[in-house]
Amino acid sequence: MLDWISGDSALWVLFSTGFLSATLLPGGSEANLIFLLKESQFSLGVLVLVATLGNTLGGMTNYFIGRFIPARTLEQKHGQKAIGWLQRYGYWTLLLSWLPLIGDPLCLAAGWLRLKQHWCWLLIATGKALRYVILALVTRGLFFV
Repeated sequence: MLDWISGDSALWVLFSTGFLSATLLPGGSEANLIFLLKESQFSLGVLVLVATLGNTLGGMTNYFIGRFIPARTLEQKHGQKAIGWLQRYGYWTLLLSWLPLIGDPLCLAAGWLRLKQHWCWLLIATGKALRYVILALVTRGLFFV
């Protein structure tokens, strides 16, 4: 099935879907990861690493965008819930950056609140990696839910 997507191309597509799904654009990196896991062309570790890198970079893109948003803009409507979570629970909230609907605003709010970049990198990457590891293990039948 991967005739039209050769080796490195498949990894670039996975990286790209991971990146795009972590920005404010819609994307489906999970479906792409599951497809590539079922094809067994690459090891579980390589696929999880590539998806995590793309998704983390997408999340951090939101973080950097957040640093440029004026204060009154983010307080309106969408960002209020994410800001509340970050103010209440701090950096640990970023472990949830993989969640649909709330994950992107969390990364954006972290940048807007000027949270320390190195902690954001670490916690966003950790949360996203855990999601992909669990998804990969369930897909391969190595972990039952």
